[in-house]
Amino acid sequence: MKLKAACFFSLLLSFVAMGQQVRTEVAGIYINYDEDSIKPYTLPDPLVLESGKKVESGEEWFKKRRPEILELFKSEQFGKFPEERKLSFKIYESQALALDGKATRTQLTLFFTQDTTKLKADLLIYVPVSAKKPSPLLLKIGFSPNSLAVDDPEVREGMMWNREGERIPASEGRRFGTFDVEKFISNGIGVATIYYGDIEPDFPNGIKNGIRGHYLKEGANYPAPDEWGTISAWAWGLSHVMDYLETDDNIDSEKVALYGISRLGKTALWAGAIDERYGMVIASCSGEGGAAISRRQYGETIAHMIHPTRYFYQFCGNRAKYAFNPNSSPIDAHMLLSLIAPRPLLLQTGITDGWSDPKGEFVAAKAAEPVYNLLGKKGLGASEWPTAETPVLSDIGYYMHDGGHGSMPSDYDVFIDFIKMHFIKN
Repeated sequence: MKLKAACFFSLLLSFVAMGQQVRTEVAGIYINYDEDSIKPYTLPDPLVLESGKKVESGEEWFKKRRPEILELFKSEQFGKFPEERKLSFKIYESQALALDGKATRTQLTLFFTQDTTKLKADLLIYVPVSAKKPSPLLLKIGFSPNSLAVDDPEVREGMMWNREGERIPASEGRRFGTFDVEKFISNGIGVATIYYGDIEPDFPNGIKNGIRGHYLKEGANYPAPDEWGTISAWAWGLSHVMDYLETDDNIDSEKVALYGISRLGKTALWAGAIDERYGMVIASCSGEGGAAISRRQYGETIAHMIHPTRYFYQFCGNRAKYAFNPNSSPIDAHMLLSLIAPRPLLLQTGITDGWSDPKGEFVAAKAAEPVYNLLGKKGLGASEWPTAETPVLSDIGYYMHDGGHGSMPSDYDVFIDFIKMHFIKN
């Protein structure tokens, strides 16, 4: 049943992606799906300081260039966020046997403010029973509350936001497939899940019920142009998860792989950039604003994303400056990927998901490679865009399934191989 649900979700997303491909415009803005129509562009060099000096050492990268790039992404794309955090949580279930005795299950609530009645998120954790030492972990930020994200009747029912902007019990909401926890458990990898809507709802007025609203300056109705959109808010919430994971003796907090799909793939990349405690990032179909090169103007573009009828609220206001001229931006996707270095990074895409520009993600991975090389890593390694179903797994990994937007059950095998390659070495 789990496999059928996941397959249906992937198939549904494929149809959506293919449907978008035959459209000529979104929000009144033209969509380009022709490689020959891509105008020449020049990518900013991630290894050249703003002063024009070339970065020649890892020390110079971490002390000078990386901070420059990070600040540019904060002010020009995702938005600045509060640096303050205080770990506060309540455990409701600790190491209960689950999944027919194959795993232990822990359930807790993280509190983001002193008021524990709101602005809180449920975290669900599974760890292999067979583990003889702290386990590596896949941390998934998802579109559904935990009780809908996994096939386990013992998971506490959470609340979720529906399309009308109402908060309802999870049992009354929509399930986006179930994640195959047991596959990871059987390979010695723990799994944790958190619902992104617990941090902030995913719609324009979600700020009224999310963490950004709590931090609004007195008299302000919306964050300043260089302040956080919802992607920064979700990433900020994920750092609270890492704060907790560092206290859990059953988890190897240095071997946490952060995973998200689509807008949550963008979130995983940004969270991995701002919080270097994540040992790995796995981004699925993150596309525009994530791993795909904006300057290509292929599929979804900055202009599509920041349109008032679409997802402007996910980014800082300054992002709109580059809507119709991404070449004027001081940053692009390859620089976001470079902020993950030298940690392992896996980009998973779908060949029919032209809207998210799978080739643009490969181009970005190649352009981030010099940073990985500088830091003693191999980068991607492949010189040509691989065909579908051909994993390229090095310190940067790239895998394109034969399908559309999102992750398919077969992708999990690639995730596991990549995690084992870097976290479970013989």
